Amino acid sequence: MPLIIDGSPSPSPSLSPSEPCLATLRRREHHESDVVIVGAGILGTSLAVTLARQNRSVILLEKSLKEPDRIVGELLQPGGVQALQKLGLRDCLEDIDAIRVKGYEVIYYGNEVEIPYPSNAARDDHGDGGEFDGAMEESKACAGVKRPEGRSFHHGRFIQQLRAAAMREENISLIESTVTGTIRTGYTGQVLGVEAETKDGKKDVYFGQLTVLADGYASRFRKEFLAHAPVSKSKFYGLELIDADLPRSMHGHVILGEGAPVLLYQIGTRETRALVDVRDGTPSASLANGGVKGHLRNVVLPSLPKCVQSSFERALDDGKLRSMPNSWLPPSTQQVPGMVLLGDAMNMRHPLTGGGMTVAFNDVLMLRDLLSPEKVPDLGDTARVKKQMRRFHWRRKNLTSVINILAQALYSLFAADDPQLKALQLGCFRYFQQGGHCIDGPVGLLAGIIRQPFVLFYHFFAVALLSIWLVIRQSPVYRLPLTLISTVGIFWKACIVIFPFIFSELRS
Repeated sequence: MPLIIDGSPSPSPSLSPSEPCLATLRRREHHESDVVIVGAGILGTSLAVTLARQNRSVILLEKSLKEPDRIVGELLQPGGVQALQKLGLRDCLEDIDAIRVKGYEVIYYGNEVEIPYPSNAARDDHGDGGEFDGAMEESKACAGVKRPEGRSFHHGRFIQQLRAAAMREENISLIESTVTGTIRTGYTGQVLGVEAETKDGKKDVYFGQLTVLADGYASRFRKEFLAHAPVSKSKFYGLELIDADLPRSMHGHVILGEGAPVLLYQIGTRETRALVDVRDGTPSASLANGGVKGHLRNVVLPSLPKCVQSSFERALDDGKLRSMPNSWLPPSTQQVPGMVLLGDAMNMRHPLTGGGMTVAFNDVLMLRDLLSPEKVPDLGDTARVKKQMRRFHWRRKNLTSVINILAQALYSLFAADDPQLKALQLGCFRYFQQGGHCIDGPVGLLAGIIRQPFVLFYHFFAVALLSIWLVIRQSPVYRLPLTLISTVGIFWKACIVIFPFIFSELRS
């Protein structure tokens, strides 16, 4: 028998006393609901709670209800905290030893620059005067000015808090079962539900007017419903450092040097996550050079700040090294009736900027409006659902296109492996050193606060022009003709870095 957890019953003002019991009976006995959601992760669980609070009957399926243990999905940007607040799930950040995050520290060949979240972001992007309640603080440097904050934490603890919130909802049945396939009609191809299998091998079926597939980065359904596959050219190798002495507390750290970037951020009172990007085919990570561990010890360790090296080396000696592919998957519209693919199953970007959960919670916030009972009374109305999902695809662009493009473009610069990219990398760091709007704009985009793609375009090419100016200024006069030619190459490189990602976002 599958493990079935139904939410505790509580009075609902819009339902008669018999209706909740009937909906629960249909889910438990007949496996029928308004919505079947596959995957009780970040998006799936928060969407289940959101729809349940709109009096939709929800079956939430997850292959394992044990606490997940991952090395990504551990930093929630201020824009994600804001969305979580609006979804009524802000309390899920409590009692998990979460760490306040005030911004970033970028270290470029030993030189440091602080990039705090911008103090002029007290109003949300809808202009409704809403503040980042519970995610703001009084800036000590500027009295009376509130700054947004993010949160970092152990991924599994946060997931368990979200699942606990789902278990408290009377309109949700959370079931531990592995989904093995979809159920479709032979004539129209409409998805009616899913097939599943319990741990003891028992097969079962679950039906819903709408099926949501949110089974993560390793989705088993992506090939069936999407025309393109994720592209992965590197992996993050993760270590958990104990009692690390970070250069700046309550900040994420980005270490830039000869190799790909290294991320450091605290995920608990004593724990710090170290993520090292290793590109496929990196010579120093070959078996002849000791593999990835050899690369971490011989190349990465010496490049880290001195205060971190001892804890990094201890973690490396412990041998608990795990990896995660860094994937790029642009979003796409879906026209299969009765089904939507969401979350990392549908759209991924490099995790360098920590934007995945911010995208997920803001997607749920948007779906709460687009699929509300007022706009879609019957989720079985496939024509109306498809129309709303087309709107969803384009409406989410203001935020998700910014986070997607920024993550990919910034990674290209931070993992620079040719002279033109190296010049852009230096220009980016010098741009941050200017302070003011040169850091407020970029970090506001990264934080999910500024949701205007043109602002990203402006800052990216401002960096490109500064990079060109730095090359010209450092060049001797007699080399000026050759220097001017090289600056054309830098500008061209900037274009081929960002425009493919812009075009991918414009694709439907």
